[in-house]
Amino acid sequence: MKTALVPTGKLVKGIPLALDGAKIVAYAMKQMNPDVVPVYPITPQTEIVSAFSEYVANGEVDSEMINVESEHAAMSACIGASAAGARAQTATTSAGMAFMWEVLYVASGSRLPIVMHFVNRALSAPLNIHCDHSDSMGARDSGWIQLFGENVQEAYDNALQAIRIAEHPDVLLPIMHTQDGFVISHGIERAEVLPDEAVREFIGTYKPQYSLLDPKQPVTYGPVNLQDYYFEHKRQQVDGMEKALGVIPQVAEEYERLSGRHYGLLDPYRMDDAEFVIVIMGSAAGTARGVVAELRGKGIKAGLLKIRCYRPFPAKAVADALRGKKAVAVMDRAISFGAQGNPVFLDVSTVLNTYRLDTRAVDFVYGLGGRDVMPRHIHQAFQEILQVAETGETTPVVRYLGLRE
Repeated sequence: MKTALVPTGKLVKGIPLALDGAKIVAYAMKQMNPDVVPVYPITPQTEIVSAFSEYVANGEVDSEMINVESEHAAMSACIGASAAGARAQTATTSAGMAFMWEVLYVASGSRLPIVMHFVNRALSAPLNIHCDHSDSMGARDSGWIQLFGENVQEAYDNALQAIRIAEHPDVLLPIMHTQDGFVISHGIERAEVLPDEAVREFIGTYKPQYSLLDPKQPVTYGPVNLQDYYFEHKRQQVDGMEKALGVIPQVAEEYERLSGRHYGLLDPYRMDDAEFVIVIMGSAAGTARGVVAELRGKGIKAGLLKIRCYRPFPAKAVADALRGKKAVAVMDRAISFGAQGNPVFLDVSTVLNTYRLDTRAVDFVYGLGGRDVMPRHIHQAFQEILQVAETGETTPVVRYLGLRE
């Protein structure tokens, strides 16, 4: 067990548990004790709200858990509760987020620090309940902060940090933290949780600046904005996103002092002298890390750059990490139909162009619909970028790993 100091100087010992990603997030929710939790079940997210409902039934939390009629209603209830000054949280996945689409923008445009625990799952059709990143990628421009977790431990740690990031007065934006469906959400691992009192001290008490329920300070939420102020309000959201790039590492540093676990915008592995790099998010980072270690043993200067914070995209940090590299394999677990590349690749390519980096990049689509990501697929990506570095030829820019011929 790790032992660390909290800001007060009190020693904190981690408590080891064997839980899957869904249940450990429910455990984090119990510790945070949010005021309002509107929920609607959808596979593979259901296990989060099901486990949390037991804490509610047992009287272990004070949360007002509302069983609503749809995901659209769940987010609408979160918006109302948050506007009234409550801490509001919910959880969803895939088609559930798609059904929330309209009100995702209402939450961010109203600058409401809602926390959404998110499980990545493919979108229909064809019907598929397993993991890829198509769902959260679809919401990448909705004004929500997005954190990606690799394993059960990160699902827990991101859940706790999310509330501090969202509520920071320089940010005040909703946030979703993701875990890969079934791979993490239903996979049992050893993870350490903090004592309840340490969590309460870390998240503190939320003191909203404005509340719909304060008659002494009447406010309006969600007014009509036409040509007069709509543009300015959208620009203010950009400012909140930009400031989040500074707040996220600050919260992570405080959390490290509490837990002993380090987080940042990125998680680099063997990057200092790397020449060939995999850029990736989510659970497949563990597989890629193992391949990097194997290739290092063979004398190949391989590296891994795991993106933890996808929105706002940490452009400068990515540029600093990729500067001087010969070739990069950008891994996308989603397709942006009709685009000249897929979501993560387009962001990385923009960084390479903006910062004028002489680094070749290729986009690899992998793992759609929950298809297994094997070490041989990562090996293939590395072999192909080794060839790209040698020849300078990046055509085709978009390639597919593990696809049946």
